Amino acid sequence: MKEETRGALERRVKELEEVIARKGVGSDYVQKARRVQRDINIALMLGAATTIVGIAAWALLSSGDE
Repeated sequence: MKEETRGALERRVKELEEVIARKGVGSDYVQKARRVQRDINIALMLGAATTIVGIAAWALLSSGDE
């Protein structure tokens, strides 16, 4: 019972925080920051994938020359 109550309270607090983030003071800034963070994460994933593919290609091509 205690865990259920705690979980319900945590969900309510999270919902309230989301409402404040969407409609409260500075909500535009929060939304912009989330978009920027998402774009940075995508760029990092693409950069890492490109690096891995490049290293794999280099390893395959350099081992074929020997």
